[in-house]
Formats: sequence, C-alpha cells, structure tokens
Amino acid sequence: MTLIDTLITVPCLSDNYAYLVRSGDRVAVVDVPDAAPILAALTRNGLSLTDILLTHHHWDHIDGVPDLVAATGAQVWGAASDAHRLPPLDHALSPGDTMTLGDAQARIIDVSGHTIGHIAYLFDGLAFTGDSLMAGGCGRLFEGTPDQMHASLSQFAALPGDTLIASGHEYTDTNLRFALSLEPDNPAIISRKAEVERLRAANRPSVPSTLDTERNTNPFLRAHEASLKAATGTTGQSDENTFAAARCAKDAF
Repeated sequence: MTLIDTLITVPCLSDNYAYLVRSGDRVAVVDVPDAAPILAALTRNGLSLTDILLTHHHWDHIDGVPDLVAATGAQVWGAASDAHRLPPLDHALSPGDTMTLGDAQARIIDVSGHTIGHIAYLFDGLAFTGDSLMAGGCGRLFEGTPDQMHASLSQFAALPGDTLIASGHEYTDTNLRFALSLEPDNPAIISRKAEVERLRAANRPSVPSTLDTERNTNPFLRAHEASLKAATGTTGQSDENTFAAARCAKDAF
C-alpha cells in the first residue's frame, strides 16, 4: 500500500506538469517549470511546501525553483551528477540512493537518454519519470543514445502494472497518434486515444497513467512485440534496434 497521501497534477507553462505529493508532514513538488501555478495550488489545497524534487536540468523543469525557494524555504533535491546544471541543491542524489518524504521513501534510479544525469523517483506504486517514460511515448534523445533510453525504460517496465507513471508533459494525444501509425489495429491504443480526447476536451490532464496502460499502448515499451518489429522493419533484430527505429520514426513524425 502506498504511503503517499495526496497527489495533485499542476499544469504549468503551455504543456508542462508539476506534481504536488504529500506524505505525513512533508509536501514535495516534482519539477518546477513556473512557481506561480505551484504556489496557487499549494494555497488552494492548504499545503505548505517542504521539498522540491528535480528530475533533470532542462529550463522548463527548473526555472521556477528560485522563486519557489524564496517563497517557501523548501529544500531542493536533484542528481549529484547534474548539480552543475541544476539550481543549488540541498540534497545531491545518486542512483541507488533513497530519499524520505514523510512516511514514504523513494528509490533513485538513473534514466539517462533524454538527458545525461536524468533521474526518476520511485515511490511505492508511484514513479516520477520526468521526460524519460512519458504518457504514450518517451523523451527525445537530446544527449543520450537509444540503447541508454531503452535500458532506462526497461527499469520502469519491471515495476508492478498498477504503478502510476507521473510524467512531465501533456504530449499524450500526439504520442498516441504516432503509436497508431505503428499499430493502427491495436484496440488498447484506439480506446486510450479516445479517452485522452475526452479528458483534454474537458481541460483535464491525461497524466498520470498506469504502467499497464503504458505497456499496452506505448510503442517505446513494446519493442519486444512482433507488431512493433514488423512496423519498424526490424523483425528478427534486437529490441534495442526496434526501439531505436521507433524513436527515429517519432522524431520525423
């Protein structure tokens, strides 16, 4: 049973998400694209921020940190290996470390690919994945290799199917359009895309999702499937090659 008491998805900028998460007497935000909507969400929900958890250094995940620290005094956590590109850290984390938030603990894993030094926070039943594993997709490979990203996503694929995947952007509809281009007859993708369209029409976020949903609909977790290998022209090749071909096709989609 998860020890997380509250999870709130906070829209920021044009298509980013931050997450407020409470356990016991601690309240954290995961990534800070902009301080203002996070401060508004804290006030709206009667929460006092204690911790800021950063997944990677891109500006649209960290730019609001100085203002948020000034307003709340929250402690900042992030990757030790990426500290030179992050706001000043109170707690520098390495893969294999654990961090405690109230009654819950998160395991830190390296999920390099989108960037080098990207980390994810794995709580019991809840994974904050930033721009690594995303709803229906994965982050573009700005710094890492396809093999790195495939290995990173394989760590998520090994989690229990009911794990919530809390990713950093509202890209789901576009991601699923690409997924349908590879598997047009996949009923799970067809159904999920219709549901995402309903959510977005109601101005509701399409995240978090469950790992089972991602396994069934996300091409970047399906490189082992014969249908993906056929669609990418990699039948008989390694899963890493299939992943790389799918990522290359997505870049051009």
